[in-house]
Amino acid sequence: MKKLISLLSLVLALLMCFGILAACGKSEGGESGTDEKPLAGTYKIKVWVADAAVDLTKQQIAAYNESNTDGIVIEATVEPVGEGEAATSMTTDIEAGADIYGFAQDQTARLIQAGALSKLGQEAGKTVAAANAAGVVSAAKYGDDLYAYPLTADNGYFMYYDKSVIDAAHIDSLEDVLADCEKAGKYFSFGVEDSAWYGASFFFAKDSNGDVLCVSEWLTDESGFIGVNDTFSSANGLIAAKGMKKLLSSKAYHNSSNGADFAAAIPSAVVISGTWDYETVSQILGDNLGTADLPSFTVDGQSYHLGSFSGCKLLGVKPQVDAKRSAAIHKLAQYLTGEDAQRERFNTLSWGPANLKVQEDDAVKENPGLSAFLAQSDYAVPQGQISGAWWDIGKALAANIKDASDDAGLQTALDAYKAAIDGIFNMSTDEKDAFTVIGSFEGHSWDFDAEMVQKPEGTWYSKDAIKFEANDEFQVRQGKAWDVQFGAVGDDGFSTKSNFVVAEAGYYYVKLVFDKAAGTGVVSLVKNSPATGYTVIGSINGDNWSKDLEMEILADGTYRTVEAYAMTAGVEFKVRQGQAWDVAFPAQNFVVDADGTYYVTFDPATGAVALAN
Repeated sequence: MKKLISLLSLVLALLMCFGILAACGKSEGGESGTDEKPLAGTYKIKVWVADAAVDLTKQQIAAYNESNTDGIVIEATVEPVGEGEAATSMTTDIEAGADIYGFAQDQTARLIQAGALSKLGQEAGKTVAAANAAGVVSAAKYGDDLYAYPLTADNGYFMYYDKSVIDAAHIDSLEDVLADCEKAGKYFSFGVEDSAWYGASFFFAKDSNGDVLCVSEWLTDESGFIGVNDTFSSANGLIAAKGMKKLLSSKAYHNSSNGADFAAAIPSAVVISGTWDYETVSQILGDNLGTADLPSFTVDGQSYHLGSFSGCKLLGVKPQVDAKRSAAIHKLAQYLTGEDAQRERFNTLSWGPANLKVQEDDAVKENPGLSAFLAQSDYAVPQGQISGAWWDIGKALAANIKDASDDAGLQTALDAYKAAIDGIFNMSTDEKDAFTVIGSFEGHSWDFDAEMVQKPEGTWYSKDAIKFEANDEFQVRQGKAWDVQFGAVGDDGFSTKSNFVVAEAGYYYVKLVFDKAAGTGVVSLVKNSPATGYTVIGSINGDNWSKDLEMEILADGTYRTVEAYAMTAGVEFKVRQGQAWDVAFPAQNFVVDADGTYYVTFDPATGAVALAN
């Protein structure tokens, strides 16, 4: 269960009164040198880190126990929990969550609003801010206060290229690189149609003065998103759209950002991706591997260097009731994100450091992927808190730009984008709370939300039956955004962020059982819906029009009663929708004309009701 915000406020107040919250071995007053060890003791804690970092984290905690002079002994249970999963789990159940956990920077506001992050003390905040890259520090802030420790700075994208195809003198020009690709009959892979994260690069481009073309800055308070300063639909946005159109119109363009594209049947000569693809690309290209920051595009004689999103991983500390315990845990978190620990993670895991001194290490500078990432960071926009609805809106913008045939069409695409952004804040409370189904079904490609209805409370069904093919994928999300989403059932019996994969083709209703208090949900496929599906009611089995008999939808979209019923001549019934009389078939009661055992069938396309043996 979530802790009450009032309790968290009390905890923070106690920590400040204690004067030792993460103070780097000093009191908030800055005095040291005393022989007293107020934090001495053994602390049992839980730590969540990425699977690849579990063993190294255990080693680093052991090293901390040996090296700290405060008499602190940490007995840690280190568990493999990914950054995305950790944030969701912490906001769902803080009490059961880890004392220290890694998370992606775009979860900062969400975790603070849930009361899942403990603020750093003033001295610790100053030390951490001075030691790490400004963009990462900014991502760990809420207002003027730091709520987390910088862990990495390597989540962004840059250009991989095949040096045997792309002339080194051309890598600064999008037009020249595209010409090299076209000449060689190879692709320029950039997933701008699949992801607004990539597509935003044109709008975040910088001109020759270093000014960014457009901004998209989301405003939050304790209630969530309250507004956005977004200039994509401006005159500068039209410049960005023209640049994107130039890429999308090239015969070399390929909508992908997968390093394996270098080895495709028709291989790419350029792939825009990140450090996670380095091993794949280096194995394919070998000595022909080239990396660089993104190129510039030209519109109306002016050059604009492509921008990008940059992200990072942070380390958070859960608020503690005991101030002494909290201070000890903060000291460990600061150690785990300090210069030596970040250098060790780079050397062992190739994680990009946020620490400024480690970024200057020769080994970091000589790493082709990280060096390109750091070069692009001069043109990158730190990814802050963004409404989950924006990702679909941004992706649709790229598709509309591709379809545009002239400047007027480009402006229409930008206008549609702005209308969709405005729509986020014009949604009613009911729309924000409602769930929808989105995925790859009925010809849609994660670009359509199928409406759901709630009946009974806490149980949601797709309003209409959906035709799925085998292996179609979908998720259920709230408010047409990705902040709350459910898909496949995990080991804990609850839906996760993994897509639900349909095993067998057919018509189904999507069902969600949602526990609002816990923030958990279970998704399944069912053959009918009490909210909008069809049932039979009448004098069957001697009943007097008081009981709805269950029907199930078949693979062809028609309905049939789950059971066959013994009926006598003269029995009457109707098929009705949603167990109500607003929609019922046939217009006059269906009358059985001969004794027998029958299924009742119904075709919603024609309204035809019939009996079948």
